[in-house]
Amino acid sequence: MAQFICNLAKKALALMNAAVTYSKPPLATFWHCARVELIPPASAEIPTAIQRLKKIVKSTQTGSFKQLTVKEALLNGLVSTEVWMCFYFSEIIGKHGIIGYNV
Repeated sequence: MAQFICNLAKKALALMNAAVTYSKPPLATFWHCARVELIPPASAEIPTAIQRLKKIVKSTQTGSFKQLTVKEALLNGLVSTEVWMCFYFSEIIGKHGIIGYNV
């Protein structure tokens, strides 16, 4: 019995070492990207965001969004979907459950 536990501990330790060795490069990449992408906007970026929002509102009022290429329209759709899904999942996390949503 003691031999079994000893072997189990050795195998578990080897497995843990392999997992740590394997996960270090992806985690380093994740943390690098997270530091760049997940920071709040700087005060200098806020006027630019406001101007972009005004441009979007103006394009919907004038109908110039109809002149977008397929690639631009697809990218705009993907960004809109990403924002919508972030809001949706944040609501679910905030309510601590999925009850009350039609999914």
